[in-house]
Amino acid sequence: MFFIGGLPALLALFVRVRVKESKVWEKKKAESWAHLGRGIVAQWKLFLYLVALMTMMIFVSHGTQDMYPTFLKVERGFSPQTVAKIAVLYNVGALVGGIVFGLISDRYGRRRSMVAALLLAVLAIPLWAYAPTTGLLVLGACLLQFMVQGAWGIIPAHITELSPDSVRGFLPGFAYQCGVLVAGSVAYVEAVFAQRTSYANAMALTALTVFVVAAAVAALGPERRAARFGV
Repeated sequence: MFFIGGLPALLALFVRVRVKESKVWEKKKAESWAHLGRGIVAQWKLFLYLVALMTMMIFVSHGTQDMYPTFLKVERGFSPQTVAKIAVLYNVGALVGGIVFGLISDRYGRRRSMVAALLLAVLAIPLWAYAPTTGLLVLGACLLQFMVQGAWGIIPAHITELSPDSVRGFLPGFAYQCGVLVAGSVAYVEAVFAQRTSYANAMALTALTVFVVAAAVAALGPERRAARFGV
């Protein structure tokens, strides 16, 4: 799995050799690292907002994904084979959600679509964590990941549109990685909490908290849907 997963990285060689840089980047690229640093500092408010947004979105994704297979095995008693099948199903739901909400955001706006996806995900928490039957549990997992990755499907366009031309090649990715740095502990926090109660309670409370806070962060931020680059 490790080597197969690494094969797509070879596409980077093709991209590096054959794909041309965009005209906007060529026109607006920083002259040096110092120039880029000044550009980031000049956009410090936007940078802090993007870090906050990405921190919450990473809480949302990893807070609902990382511990779920463990929950299925330890608390629901499923075999590794059954857990794998369930994971395939809810990941299909996630892929579809990303496409659907990405398209919705083109029409109704980035923030509005993200908030809708996150708040709808709240409604799926009871089935996702407490469903009495396997069928309902799978349905809850698919619905929740449909909404979670629906919100995530908007992120690439949203944070790219928010970033000015001069720092667009660096700022979104840097803010994302800063968010990872802050939110990477969520699985550990859930595991500690689960020792005091149950996996279902730990995940449900975490999901409810991060969905609501992430929706608030998304709603309070700026938006530049359909921004024209290089203008």
